[in-house]
Amino acid sequence: MLTADPTFDHLYRLFPDSPDRPVAAVVPADAVPEPYRGLLVHTHHMTVTVEAFYGAPVDVRVLAARRDGDEYARKILLALRPAGNVIQFGLVRIDLGVCPPAVRDEIVAGRTPLGRVLIERDMLRRIEPTAFLRVTLSAGMAEWFGAAEGAVTFGRLGVIYTGDRPAVEVLEILAPVPLS
Repeated sequence: MLTADPTFDHLYRLFPDSPDRPVAAVVPADAVPEPYRGLLVHTHHMTVTVEAFYGAPVDVRVLAARRDGDEYARKILLALRPAGNVIQFGLVRIDLGVCPPAVRDEIVAGRTPLGRVLIERDMLRRIEPTAFLRVTLSAGMAEWFGAAEGAVTFGRLGVIYTGDRPAVEVLEILAPVPLS
């Protein structure tokens, strides 16, 4: 059963043997500095937000996935097209039971970022951030981002709803960007 208040630990427990796990602390929205505040403190899909910020479309790379009936979870990277620079890490847990078969198949195929699938299919459009995070990168995550181990970045936890029912729990961590 999905929750309306996922936590960092809750989502990382989906992939317990993750050597890339960073250190994260919850911070208030007003403690998130720019440009991270503009990238995270909103109710829009991150796919659209990072594509607008970087001026390029993104592709998804699925690092790991698991499925138990209608519950599907995956650990992903979003990378800029065509350069391939990784600009976001994510963990999601999805209730596939709320998705029509074609949408479910497209999500599980893992070829298209989740936000793009949901937007193009006009599904699950109510997004509610539940917490903002100050993240200290682990060696593995720093390597994906081309950053130094211990570098600081920011992320968010949130829920995407269908009606009043949580349909997607999400953790999104951005690659470090220069502060405004």
